[in-house]
Amino acid sequence: MAEAFQFELVSPERLLLSARVTDVIVPGTEGEFGVGAGHSPFLSTMRPGVVKALSEDGSKHEYFVRGGFADVSASGMTVLAEQAIPMADLDAGYIAQQIQDASEDVADAKDEDARQAARLVLSQLSELQAALKAA
Repeated sequence: MAEAFQFELVSPERLLLSARVTDVIVPGTEGEFGVGAGHSPFLSTMRPGVVKALSEDGSKHEYFVRGGFADVSASGMTVLAEQAIPMADLDAGYIAQQIQDASEDVADAKDEDARQAARLVLSQLSELQAALKAA
């Protein structure tokens, strides 16, 4: 049996999950990554996507996050999400609205750096939308 570690997922509104888990998958800015017990400490930014955690009792937890930070330490892992919603509560209309908002951010960008950042978020949300339709 895989060794467990403490995992917490926090949004600005509340603590969404605090559990002993054996594995966490996170949508990092530089790509998706996994964390298990004893992982080396590090800090990463996150892109829009799905955080997946497997509890030591075998239950699965999936949350859509809209950016934030993942902090892995010797004591466990904490995800500080800008926004987090359980995947079970997510609907197509919500993602469509997020895509509309991101499109407006591209159009309203004041400079090329801001426009590129907004295009990246728009692309990531569109990928998520396609993945949800395929599921």
